[in-house]
Amino acid sequence: MATFISLINFTDQGIRNVKDSPARLEAFKAMAEKLDVTVKSAYYTVGNYDIVIVTEGTDEAATTALLKVASLGNVRTQTLRGFSVDEIKKIIGKIP
Repeated sequence: MATFISLINFTDQGIRNVKDSPARLEAFKAMAEKLDVTVKSAYYTVGNYDIVIVTEGTDEAATTALLKVASLGNVRTQTLRGFSVDEIKKIIGKIP
């Protein structure tokens, strides 16, 4: 399974309804699980991003989950593909 790190910001709609955010996060976890995406961790943050979520799943399933949550209008996401040290060692090992 691939790892994805999502940097999330509330939209104007999302911040107006910020009190609902923990419930929306739980709903996202349930929706993601149905797509075989696991939410490994989630943090509310201060600074440039409002939430950071780490998920695991296939590229297609993770993309589907993130597009679905973004389509609800409460957040915008910026997602990075993460690699463990072992994964990157394997990738680097293929360099001639």
